[in-house]
Amino acid sequence: MDEKGLPEEKVLELLAEFQSRDMTYTSGRILGSMCTSSHPLARRVYCDFLESNLGDPGLFRGTRELESMVIGMLGDLLSEPAAAGHIITGGTEANLMAMRAARNMAGAEKPEIIVPKSAHFSFRKAADILGIRLREAELDHEYRVDLESVRKLISGNTVAVVGVAGTTELGRIDPVEELSEICLEEGIHLHVDAAFGGFIIPFLRETGAELPEFDFKLQGVSSITVDPHKMGLAPIPSGCILFRDASYLDAMSIETPYLTEKQQSTIVGTRTGASAAATWAVMKHMGREGYRELALRVMGVTRRLRDGLVELDYQLVVEPELNIVAFNHPSIGPHELASRLEELGWAVSVSSCPPAIRVVLMPHIGEEHIEMLLRDLEGLMRDTPQGVRG
Repeated sequence: MDEKGLPEEKVLELLAEFQSRDMTYTSGRILGSMCTSSHPLARRVYCDFLESNLGDPGLFRGTRELESMVIGMLGDLLSEPAAAGHIITGGTEANLMAMRAARNMAGAEKPEIIVPKSAHFSFRKAADILGIRLREAELDHEYRVDLESVRKLISGNTVAVVGVAGTTELGRIDPVEELSEICLEEGIHLHVDAAFGGFIIPFLRETGAELPEFDFKLQGVSSITVDPHKMGLAPIPSGCILFRDASYLDAMSIETPYLTEKQQSTIVGTRTGASAAATWAVMKHMGREGYRELALRVMGVTRRLRDGLVELDYQLVVEPELNIVAFNHPSIGPHELASRLEELGWAVSVSSCPPAIRVVLMPHIGEEHIEMLLRDLEGLMRDTPQGVRG
């Protein structure tokens, strides 16, 4: 820090220089992110509530009420209006809270959790932080968790099983209904990581899409992660953890004697209320109708990319279930293809299971961007000799 401060105009000038190096969602060239441009209303509200702290909610009763209403709306969306939970930073913190609650309620001496090999890396973090053994279940030929593998891994130490509704790499939906039956039989906490799918699957189902059940309608589901800052159009960071009832929060609460509330169950203490307020605003503004229209729009763009890839003889990994498309070039390896696309100005990612180019069709990507991408992919197909994978 300098001894003498800079004029405000100079600070803003320097910041603009740094920001100019960032990619923008509005360019349509960020293709590998599950985040997107937040709704303008949500951005405005977020700034208005920057000073609110839900870590000491008695001082910010109005913001605390907004958080409670968001939890109620999300609980209603996910088939349990009486759900308990919090608006937090995102899927990683939500998954950590779910595993902590499951561990505390089970009381196993050597706790273990079972996750699909397709599960988000946040579960490895949770296992490390919480001292839990992580056991990975195999995937079936459709890259969903294999139920028999889950059954074989269950032991007296299993405190939680995880299913994913919208896997990070391929957007697959695990057979949560069957996992629910297994967990009910075994008396095990079932957590559904719907960080991505939670804000699109319900709305696609409302439009008639045949997608599987994954939420609290299934009696074995104990907790759900959902991220409003993904398909919900809330600002970053806006994540959510939902539990079937408040007993799960009680199982991990600690005393906070000098604050306005004497118990706290979240991982962090100081916690912005801006995310809760902004999420409330965008959900009230969009309504179910607005989110249904958004879901249909992104799936239309997804289908256009899928069809264009097939026309160009690219190889789809699976038929898209949600707004994620994974594919390979017949002769260029995915990492090499990602590098070539980056040279052309596209930011894609490479999945690991299996290795493939992964494109997430978020709301900031329009059909005009997909047409440009397909032209570049056509050029790469035309200019590359067939037969040797890089």
